[in-house]
Amino acid sequence: MIWGISLVLLSVLAVPSLLLSKKPNAKELLEKIEPYQGWIGMIFCFLGIWGIISSVLTTGWLSYWPILWITYLIGNIVTAALGFMLGYGLINKYILSKNEEAKTTIEEMRTKIAPKQGKLGLIGLVLGAWMIVSSFLFGIV
Repeated sequence: MIWGISLVLLSVLAVPSLLLSKKPNAKELLEKIEPYQGWIGMIFCFLGIWGIISSVLTTGWLSYWPILWITYLIGNIVTAALGFMLGYGLINKYILSKNEEAKTTIEEMRTKIAPKQGKLGLIGLVLGAWMIVSSFLFGIV
């Protein structure tokens, strides 16, 4: 359930236009969070990558809980992608600054993902809501 809530919050940060259209005072809140957005993104990017690795290591779930395993894998992929988009500046500054080859590869990946950030954010909102609901349905906390 906590993973679903965090995915919903990350998605809201990734799609600020959706939040701004619903709440008039959301712009002030987003401006307060903006200095920390890179750190939040970088942390979620690494958590998403760790989750992808973890889901690959737990492929045994497929025989018992296939829906949960697929949800877990897709949720981590979306988390890693949104975290990467939000934390790109810091990832570039602290991790990729010394390796030019990796920098160009990551920049190409970013240009492919950037136009899809809004869609990823909406998928993250739906998937996060599903993760919260499924934690109650299947009794997984």
